[in-house]
Amino acid sequence: MGSVDVSSLALEDLLACEWLAAFGNGSFASSTVCGLNTRKYHGLLVAATKPPVQRLVLLSRVEETVHCGGSSHDLFCNEYPGVIHPRGERFLRAFSHDPFPRWAYQHDGWTIEKQLRPVPGRSTVVLSYTLLGGERAVDLEVRPLFALRGMHELMYQWNGRLDAEEISPGHHRIPATCRSPEVFFAHDGAFHGQPCWYLNTIYRREQERGYAGLEDLWMPGVVRWTVSPGQSVHFICSTEPIELGRDVGQAERVPAVAVPKAFAGHADPGLLAVLHAASQFVVKSWEGIPGIMTGYPWAAPSGRDAMICVPGLLLVTGRNEAAAGLFRAFAAAMKDGLMPSELAEDGSGYCYSAADTSLWFVYAVGQFLRYGGDVGIVERELLPVLNEIIEKYRAGAGLGIRMDGEGLVQIHAPEIPTTWMDARLGQWVITPRQGRPVCVNALWYNALRTVADVCGRLGLSERAEELLSLSQRTKEGFNRRFWNEATNCCFDVVDDGGSDASVRPNQILAVSLPYPVLDLSRHAAVIGKVRSELLTPVGVRTLAPGESAYAGSYGGPTLCRDRAYHQGSAFPWLLGPLVSAYVRVHGRGEGSLREARAMLAGCLGYVQEHGQLCELFDGDPPHHPGGAMGSARSVAEILRSYVEDVLGVFEGGRIQPRAEVFPDALHDGGWVKSRE
Repeated sequence: MGSVDVSSLALEDLLACEWLAAFGNGSFASSTVCGLNTRKYHGLLVAATKPPVQRLVLLSRVEETVHCGGSSHDLFCNEYPGVIHPRGERFLRAFSHDPFPRWAYQHDGWTIEKQLRPVPGRSTVVLSYTLLGGERAVDLEVRPLFALRGMHELMYQWNGRLDAEEISPGHHRIPATCRSPEVFFAHDGAFHGQPCWYLNTIYRREQERGYAGLEDLWMPGVVRWTVSPGQSVHFICSTEPIELGRDVGQAERVPAVAVPKAFAGHADPGLLAVLHAASQFVVKSWEGIPGIMTGYPWAAPSGRDAMICVPGLLLVTGRNEAAAGLFRAFAAAMKDGLMPSELAEDGSGYCYSAADTSLWFVYAVGQFLRYGGDVGIVERELLPVLNEIIEKYRAGAGLGIRMDGEGLVQIHAPEIPTTWMDARLGQWVITPRQGRPVCVNALWYNALRTVADVCGRLGLSERAEELLSLSQRTKEGFNRRFWNEATNCCFDVVDDGGSDASVRPNQILAVSLPYPVLDLSRHAAVIGKVRSELLTPVGVRTLAPGESAYAGSYGGPTLCRDRAYHQGSAFPWLLGPLVSAYVRVHGRGEGSLREARAMLAGCLGYVQEHGQLCELFDGDPPHHPGGAMGSARSVAEILRSYVEDVLGVFEGGRIQPRAEVFPDALHDGGWVKSRE
């Protein structure tokens, strides 16, 4: 992805374009292309103080001014009540996301390139300014503005002492406050202390979302340089003491995202863009444990999302060891058959409120084996966990999970949304799915067959036969209870008091998972229903427009957004299962691959333009983006399905076809042969 000419874009268009730079430990930097922060989550150093959580907005933004030929030119933009001042976007000529955020500013006689580079694995950001060409030097001023607060909070002016202490020439320390740790900044210029407060910065997106959006920021002083043509100068901010030369060097040595060798002949712009986007979600905790960030800028790490993302973020890109480390961490945290649903942002521990995370865990382990993962790790460390999940779900696990007489899993946890459609406002569960959700039972069948296969491969034939017999009962019960002849697709939830006939995308998992629970004769009908009523150019709607509860616009205050979240909003991640199901049914001929590519094209184009893929889009045209600006689920499933189903290439050259890893899959209709 090269530089993009933004000189002709209006301010509103620039504000709609956000960028993201992740540091590999949960810390990140993010803002709009023109540098005007529209969210309280925007900042040039949002630091994870207990990686990957406990994130604080430390350095909110910087203000740059160029002095040349007797004139002064501000490069920044701020919004205050009733005014945007100054209008630095007038000098912005180009911007690029890749391999890190870069800006080009230009006016008569000077061109300055600005770069933002994270130091990988540390909460340290390096800003560099280079005077390109020209015949004379310019004077540059940078004023850092600090927020020093939790990322969900806001800062307001206080009367207490706040100052920057000089540790050594060019190296300064801001003491810890009651809300923030000590912060360091360094530079190779001259610092002039001028501590003051900037009052009433407005965050317009927060106000649009119904939240408070007014903040005061603290500025310790001004850093000044005289920059000669070809010279680069630097400003660094960090949560730890800084060594200017070392930290600049570490930031500059960070390479572009590596392209796996197997992709070398397929490295089109869409694939390169989504690989770059994917790399920003893979992190390590403060203990060195691999992890996956759910989304930027505000989402806490989700267990469900992590397991959905394992194939796309880790296995497709050849990070099997990281996947194994992630599995170990989840296995150690299992409680009453449930994998953790979320790691609390405050670092207080795990939540256990999802009925499907454990089943997604089994799915991810199965994919790990399919991608050549270490069978020994599965045998020694993971198989006991897999078996415990199966037995807990059979006999009764937390959240009222229990298998019924037909082999189906039912959930009864009043006032707790236990599936991925988990929007909740107070005590109101907006998409209640108590009973037997179609997606949970598709995952349950897949889990039974996966564990049966693992046991069979390890010589545990008696256990394998037991699970195969149980899975057959589940499959028969599923096809008996879930098929809705009236709509020619699956019920979304089956409960003792009735069935939910809403047309939703959850049923696609009954076709797309490695072991599809739905009878083969019904696969094409489900795919046709999802495509005709739910498919958009950028995702799959969560509810058909013809349903009475459909909400096609996601925006406004909390109530409006939560009502639309899973009642019509289109999610890109659902394109992954849909494309996999489509290619499974229609084969890998030229026509079907063209259709599969077309279903992914909108999201691939979005990533190329924006550098990331958001969580959701409006269900109604023109499908405005919404939710988190960067979503791991969205990126992971677009990458997985594009590589597996469209390109047909994998790290190491080839993954095992499903008929080899899951030999009994041929009994499900022979679709494996059509994929090879």
